[in-house]
Amino acid sequence: MNWDDETDRIVAPAADGEDTAVEAALRPKDLGEFVGQEKVRQQLDLVLKAARQRGATADHVLLSGAPGLGKTTLSMIIAAEMGAPIRITSGPAIQHAGDLAAILSSLQEGEVLFLDEIHRMSRPAEEMLYMAMEDFRVDVIVGKGPGATAIPLELPPFTLVGATTRAGLLPPPLRDRFGFTGHMEFYAPGELERVIRRSAGLLDVEIDPAGAAEIAGRSRGTPRIANRLLRRVRDYAQVRADGVITREVAATALQVYEVDGRGLDRLDRAVLEALLKLFGGGPVGLSTLAVAVGEERETVEEVAEPFLVREGLLARTPRGRVATPAAWAHLGLVPPQQGVTGSAGQQGLFGV
Repeated sequence: MNWDDETDRIVAPAADGEDTAVEAALRPKDLGEFVGQEKVRQQLDLVLKAARQRGATADHVLLSGAPGLGKTTLSMIIAAEMGAPIRITSGPAIQHAGDLAAILSSLQEGEVLFLDEIHRMSRPAEEMLYMAMEDFRVDVIVGKGPGATAIPLELPPFTLVGATTRAGLLPPPLRDRFGFTGHMEFYAPGELERVIRRSAGLLDVEIDPAGAAEIAGRSRGTPRIANRLLRRVRDYAQVRADGVITREVAATALQVYEVDGRGLDRLDRAVLEALLKLFGGGPVGLSTLAVAVGEERETVEEVAEPFLVREGLLARTPRGRVATPAAWAHLGLVPPQQGVTGSAGQQGLFGV
């Protein structure tokens, strides 16, 4: 399933190679097939059914949540449920108001415009979007200086589906113009097992319940990661086993791909090992920690830290990053007697 929420294409990407074809085949086609996000699904179902009964265009929809939870997939489902075409673009791709005007002016009536990472759109384009969403009209500026003229351009009714991983960065005037707002939650292991079994069936891969549970437990609550791991375990089962994914096969395959029992990958473990072994559990500054693992500061902060914090393995404090007792236990290490800081006699945030 392609749960990728980041694209800078203006139109939906065409199938390109086997991987893209597989991802397209795994994508749910309607709300009935979509697994998880029960509250959002029920609320969205009411919004879309009411719009169809009125014969009207659906209200604008804002979807927020971490990457990989299905925001792009839901946008395509909205278009399918409304029987409308969909156009896909992203905030970073719209750097000028003219870019947005060109997209809006070419929309058909009822069309769905999916705008990914909407919080990263430029301010001039954002201000143009206010009027487009509310009045279905934009003012195109022709000329420069005192001779510039604003030409009003009427737009056909359309549905904007905005997606963001950082809803707090959206200005209130933009957020308030969405008729429906849904927040995507991380998936429970049972929901991920359903995702994996469904995908395995579409891939024609034999998997037993224990094998699905093993993959689900290492998928960090994210369907995109679950499907990616399923495909890698499928490769291992095909080459080094009898093609059937059992718990043992899944565990061995994921060990090969450096994904441990809690879903930590190479970078996650590198961050924890540096924090524990080099700095005695912290506190340590983010820049120092990034240098220790050979990664950029932004990579550690945006890729590794959110999951480690969510798992209760790392804490952010005013003095720096600090490992929790659970981090020491997970790596099988014994914390220093003076606490989890690297300085003798100084008690850490999580003293033991």
